[in-house]
Amino acid sequence: MDLKLLFNDLVRFETELWNAVDARLRAEVGLPMGNFDVMRVVERVVPCRVHDIARELSITVGGTSKAVDRIEALGHCERRANPDDRRSSVIVLTPAGERLLADATGVFEAELDVRLGSVLSARALRDFAGALVELRAAGNGEGLVRWQE
Repeated sequence: MDLKLLFNDLVRFETELWNAVDARLRAEVGLPMGNFDVMRVVERVVPCRVHDIARELSITVGGTSKAVDRIEALGHCERRANPDDRRSSVIVLTPAGERLLADATGVFEAELDVRLGSVLSARALRDFAGALVELRAAGNGEGLVRWQE
């Protein structure tokens, strides 16, 4: 197995998948993939801090804070005082953000079905997901979200 070719295919596929999902989200609901990604974490992780988003998405805290600023400026989330730690704030979706995320999730799932679900069998998807979890765990071991059926 030529690992250099595998690397190339994996990276190119990720880029192509991201771009396809991003284009569809922008066209159908006016939401860029980057904002969608952050909003999904805010919905899933409660309470959610900038640090939590950065860890979940494997991006810097500074970049995450700027992304949250952009989403907040659009009225899709807001920062609130963290009742457990005065030094930080928690991020919550606004009602408008919740509606947008719900609409965007349908678009996201439909595009993933086109690009993944209609191409690979359920078994192949489970194997692929399992391999990615193993690889990510070997690389950093932190904050991994396990794929589930």
